[in-house]
Amino acid sequence: MGFTTTPVMNEIVALDERSREIFRRIVETYLESGEPLGSRNLSRLLSMSLSPASVRNVMSDLEHLGLIYSPHISAGRLPTQLGLRFFVDAFMQVGDLTEDERASIDRQIRPAGRDQPVESLMQEASRMLSGISRGAGLVITSKSNPVLRHVEFIRLEPTKALAVLVGDHDQVENRIIDLPAGTSSSQLTEAANFLNAHMNGQTLPELRSQLQTLKQNVRQELDALSQDLVQRGLASWSGNVAEDMPARLIVRGRSNLLQGLEDQDDLERLRMLFDDLERKDSLIEILNLAESGSGVRIFIGSENKLFSLSGSSLIVAPYRDSDERIVGAVGVIGPTRLNYSRIVPMVDYTAQLMARLSRT
Repeated sequence: MGFTTTPVMNEIVALDERSREIFRRIVETYLESGEPLGSRNLSRLLSMSLSPASVRNVMSDLEHLGLIYSPHISAGRLPTQLGLRFFVDAFMQVGDLTEDERASIDRQIRPAGRDQPVESLMQEASRMLSGISRGAGLVITSKSNPVLRHVEFIRLEPTKALAVLVGDHDQVENRIIDLPAGTSSSQLTEAANFLNAHMNGQTLPELRSQLQTLKQNVRQELDALSQDLVQRGLASWSGNVAEDMPARLIVRGRSNLLQGLEDQDDLERLRMLFDDLERKDSLIEILNLAESGSGVRIFIGSENKLFSLSGSSLIVAPYRDSDERIVGAVGVIGPTRLNYSRIVPMVDYTAQLMARLSRT
C-alpha cells in the first residue's frame, strides 16, 4: 500500500511532527466516533502545548493538502479518503492477535465433521467477520476443478445424451448434452472410453490441455462425430471456466451497513453495491483485488470502482489451496471509519484458517 509520487504526496509524507500529531488525532477521533474534531478540543488532546489558533493554522495546511475537510461552516475537521489512505499507510500499527482471539475464531469456524459442506464453513466465517467488524462479512470461494475419475454418456433421445462425470471424492455431475446428428451408440462408448483412457487423475483444465497436444491421436483414434462428442462432454462438465470461477458468495451483516442511514440516496447506493456483488464480474474483480498483492489489501471508498458509489471500504485477503493457487477470499465491507487496525489481523487470520480447512 504505497503512494504514487507527486509533488502533493511528497509534501504529505514530509509533514512535520506537529502536523502529523494533529492529523493523527483528527483521524483517530473520526474512527472512534465519526464526529469532527475542532481546534479547541484538539488543543487539549495534544501532548505538545499549542493554542487553538495555532492548531487552526495547521488544520488549514492539512486541508490545503486534501487530507482533511470541514463538513460545514464552523465545524471541526474530518479526514478525506486521501487522508484515510495516508493514515492507513503511514500511521496505522497492526498488531498480532492474542491467543484468546485466535481460539475464538477457531471455535466459530471449526468444522463439525469431515464431511461438513464448504458452504457451512463459509457461513460461519462470514458471520464471524460481520460480528467483529460491525460491517458485512464477505467470503468467496472459487469453483473447484475436481480430479476426474470416470465419464459416461447415456443416450436419452436420438439427439440428446446424459453426460455423467465422476470426480474425486465421488463428486458426480450430470448434464444433458446435444448430440451431433447420426451419433451411434458405439460412438458414445468410444468417446467415453477415450476420455477415461486419458484422464490419469487430471482435472478438467489439465485434461483439456492434454487433449490439445493429443489432437493428432484424436484424429487417428476417433472419427469426426466422436471427436465432436468428446468436446461436448468436456463442455458439459464445466461450461466457461472463467465465467464459472466464483461459484459461491456468502455475505452476512448487510443490515449493519444500513443502521443509522436515513438518506434515501445512501440506502440506494448500498443496495446497488450488494446488487453488484451478486454479479459474477464483481466477484472476479474482488478475487483479482485480493490476488494483486500479498496479504491483506485495504480499499477505501472510490479507490475501487465497485465501492465508489457506496463510499464503502473493503478489507480483503485471499486464501490458497495446497498448490498455492488462490481459491477464494475473505473480507469485510464497511463504512470508511472501520477499525482497520483491529480488523486487518482478523481478516488475515481468517484467510489462513480457511486455507487450512480447504486443504483437509
